[in-house]
Amino acid sequence: MSALVLVVEDEEDLIAALEFNLKREGHTTRVATTGEVALRAATEEPIPDVILLDLMLPDVSGTEICRRLKAEPRTRHVPIIMLTAKGEEIDRVIGLEVGADDYVVKPFSVRELMLRVRAILRRAQSSETPNAVVGGERRFADLRVDPEAHRAWVGAFEITLTALEFKLLTTLLDRKGRVQSREQLLEEVWQMPSELTTRTVDTHVKRLRQKLGHAGDYIETVRGVGYRFLDRPREAP
Repeated sequence: MSALVLVVEDEEDLIAALEFNLKREGHTTRVATTGEVALRAATEEPIPDVILLDLMLPDVSGTEICRRLKAEPRTRHVPIIMLTAKGEEIDRVIGLEVGADDYVVKPFSVRELMLRVRAILRRAQSSETPNAVVGGERRFADLRVDPEAHRAWVGAFEITLTALEFKLLTTLLDRKGRVQSREQLLEEVWQMPSELTTRTVDTHVKRLRQKLGHAGDYIETVRGVGYRFLDRPREAP
């Protein structure tokens, strides 16, 4: 699958390595070394299919660029993978909060990054086809999910979820009562090889629980295995 990848990075050696590997995968590239240039490059025709975005840039932070692009109608659908030397959990959560689709900590394996790009592109393509999550409305206690409208509510309040968070929620909900390992979720939600070592699943589950509020308790952690959606609502004490 050939795609246009916007590389937003200010390290020349890394730019060269990324361009080489992306082109070897059959992709074309566009490069920006500052935040301001990146904002312009992201809105030029043709619009990029995916953006690799460094968090630490000389002028505008990667989180601010991500926030602006996700607020812009022309670019809000473009998947963003953040590249950063910051590996603390709070940094990952902030990145996901402003709309990043994935988060890779430097130094990273170029092979792993290429696999993540491939998975992001497959997900983006599948969401545009009839094979995307469809079907009737799901209800569980006060949680209501409408896959066709891509909307979710807890009680009377609508919850804003990213595409990945929504797919993670529907995957767990549709398999309620059954444990889903991190490897299963990585393959089925992220469409990435299960042998990759990543905390992406844990970070997204944590963020999803936060957004769901008390309904986040419907997703249980099965220690040493993965996650499970309750098979039935707990009775009030």
